[in-house]
Amino acid sequence: MKTTKPSALPQALGSGLAGALVLTAIHETARRLLPDAPRMDVLGMRGLRKLLGKAHAPQPAPDTLFNLTMAGDILSNGLYYSLVGRGKEAWRRGTLLGLAAGVGGVVLPGPLGLGEAPSNRTRQTQLMTVAWYLLGGLAAAGASRAWSRARKRSKQSS
Repeated sequence: MKTTKPSALPQALGSGLAGALVLTAIHETARRLLPDAPRMDVLGMRGLRKLLGKAHAPQPAPDTLFNLTMAGDILSNGLYYSLVGRGKEAWRRGTLLGLAAGVGGVVLPGPLGLGEAPSNRTRQTQLMTVAWYLLGGLAAAGASRAWSRARKRSKQSS
């Protein structure tokens, strides 16, 4: 009798969501406490306003815009961090994905027409941006590895 291997998709998506939630929690806490904290929420709101403008769609009220941006951030970062996948290489992939997202968060907003200040205003802002995206990638990797260990224990007890 052939046994089927469980799908990697739930683990990847769940781990990605964990990384995105950690990243968002860090950003939202730090922006309230630290004057040089990155303001990725501002970049997200600018980006959403720009997209809605190009689509000739109505612009939402500020509170709605913020909530839509947070939901979009969690969804998009969750999908991005889901690339961590599973297996022993998850830590390496989480590190590389986190660093790439952090560097992109510092370098890309200006050329994309979103402004540079929210993630690039001081050296501390730049370092926090890279570090927090790295933490998101590591959180996704940690969640993936924990999921793998739990699945392995579950198989052994069956």
